[in-house]
Amino acid sequence: MTYTISKTFRFEAAHQLHGLPPDHQCARMHGHSYRVDLELTELGAELDYPGFVVDFGRLKPFKEWIDKTLDHRVLNEILPVEPTAENLAAWIFSVVEIALPEWITGKVAAVRVHETETSWAEYRP
Repeated sequence: MTYTISKTFRFEAAHQLHGLPPDHQCARMHGHSYRVDLELTELGAELDYPGFVVDFGRLKPFKEWIDKTLDHRVLNEILPVEPTAENLAAWIFSVVEIALPEWITGKVAAVRVHETETSWAEYRP
């Protein structure tokens, strides 16, 4: 038995992708209204009282980390790799322990990053 929850977080940021043809839209500096979906799972029937995978309120440190680290920033200055949605999802997953208590990080199953309402990338190890 597996329980899965997801919570959505939003931030605004700019980025530019290098090495693309000059006429490619992503070769120019541009911004997105990003949406990040943090998916958490609990394997088995051991839910936290009163029946949560994780109390959504306990994800507040993750929102604070997003606001401090990513919101209204140039992602090229933050990420150690090209700031594609794919790389951003993997990077957020890899640093999630910075923003969440240790007992939550083991429950993080995936990070999905939306650049637009119709375009997203997901990292799920």
